[in-house]
Amino acid sequence: MDFFISNAWAQAAPAGGGDPIMGFLPLILIFVVFYFLLIRPQSKRQKEHKKMLEALDKGDEVVTNGGLFGVISDLGDNFVQLSVADGVEVKVQRQAIAATLPKGSAETL
Repeated sequence: MDFFISNAWAQAAPAGGGDPIMGFLPLILIFVVFYFLLIRPQSKRQKEHKKMLEALDKGDEVVTNGGLFGVISDLGDNFVQLSVADGVEVKVQRQAIAATLPKGSAETL
């Protein structure tokens, strides 16, 4: 039956085990790429968002994560009260504020 299927002979083991650091080099490179493309920018955005939340003041015009636009009428430790229309006040968490807008944005809407 050797003429239909050739015999599979084991090959000789490579001489020397090679450098173990070269085996981990692709993993190290992948971690470095993930750090610079994912981890570092995300932590930078978190720091900027935290700084923006700490700098909030009454009268600032903000947009929440849900797209709600309002002017800050009262500040608390964890919550912010927004004036979204005449006589309409909404209380939202500080973390829900996505961005502050320049003064005068309320008149353009």
